[in-house]
Amino acid sequence: MRAMVLDTPGPVATSPLMLRQLPDPRPAPGEILLEGAACGVCRTDLQLTEGDLAARRLPIVPGHQAVGRVAQVGPAAEGWAVGDRAGVTWLAGACGVCSRCRSGRENLCADATFTGWDRDGGFAQRMTVRAGFAVRLPDGTSDLDAAPLLCGGVIGYRALRLCGIEPGGRLGLFGFGASALLAIQVARHWGCEVYVATRSETEQERARDLGAAWAGGYDEPVPVPLDAAVTFAPVGEVVLHALRSLDRGGTVAVNAIHLDHVPQLPYADLWWERSIRSVANVTRADVRELLALASEIPIRTATEIHPLEDANVALARVRSGEVNGAAVLRI
Repeated sequence: MRAMVLDTPGPVATSPLMLRQLPDPRPAPGEILLEGAACGVCRTDLQLTEGDLAARRLPIVPGHQAVGRVAQVGPAAEGWAVGDRAGVTWLAGACGVCSRCRSGRENLCADATFTGWDRDGGFAQRMTVRAGFAVRLPDGTSDLDAAPLLCGGVIGYRALRLCGIEPGGRLGLFGFGASALLAIQVARHWGCEVYVATRSETEQERARDLGAAWAGGYDEPVPVPLDAAVTFAPVGEVVLHALRSLDRGGTVAVNAIHLDHVPQLPYADLWWERSIRSVANVTRADVRELLALASEIPIRTATEIHPLEDANVALARVRSGEVNGAAVLRI
C-alpha cells in the first residue's frame, strides 16, 4: 500500500513526510482493517511532523481523522462487518479499567494510545484500528465532509462543554480555523451569542457569515464581557486576551495540545473566580454526541482537498493559515 511516512521530524518546508510502499497491515485480535477513503489534516499532525510534540514512535504514519470501509475483521473484533463505513479519531485505545476510564474520562487514561502518534494513522491506503474505538458515521455525510468532524469537530465540541457555556450565553472563540468553524455552528445551534477574535480579516468575515455577533482582531477589545471562551490558536498570548475578556466566574478552555508558551499574568486577570482549563483529547462519548448533533443541525464543513502524496503541501498550508476550512487528503 501507499503511505506518507515520517522518519525524522523537521520543518514542513523540507517535506519530512515520504511517500512509501509498505506491506498491507493485518488486523490483530480485536482489530479491523480499513480501506481508507479520506483523512483530515490537523494542526496536531503538523506539530508531530515538525517535532513540537516529541515522537513516540518512528517511523510513523500520521493522520487521525480517517474515514474508510471495513476490508477485514480480525479475530474477536465484534460489531463490524466487511463493507461497513467507519471513522477513526485521535483516541486509539484506553485501558478501560482505571478510575478515569470507569468514570467516563478515558481521554485522561494513563495508558491511552493515540492514532498517528502511538500507532500508524490515516495518511495511508489502509490502516488497522481497535474495533471498539472505531466510530460509526451518520448517513448523508460524505467521506470528505465527515473526516474533519473526527478531530476538529469533536475536540471543538468537547471544548465547548468544558468551558461551561450555557444555551443563550455569550461565548468567545479566539482563533478561527477548522475546529472553530465547526464549533461556532454548535454554539449558534444552542442559541449562544458568539464573539470571534482572529487576525485574519477573511476569517472574521466568515465568522460573521456563520452568525457571529462580532468579529475582530486580537488587539481589539471584545465589546461585551463573555460568559465563557475557547482558544484555538496555539499562542499563549491569545489565552491571556481571552481571559481578560471574561465576565466574573467565566472559564477559558484552551483547545491546544501544544502552546508556544504560557505568559506571566497579573492575578487581577484571574480574580473574581475566572479560570483557565486545558482540553485534553476526546472520549468516544464526545464523538457519538457530536456526530448526532452534526446530523441534527446539520453542520456544514468546508474542505480543501489534496491527494495523498501532497500531505506535505497540506501541512504547509495548515502552518501558514491559508486553508479555507479543513484540509483533507483524498485517499
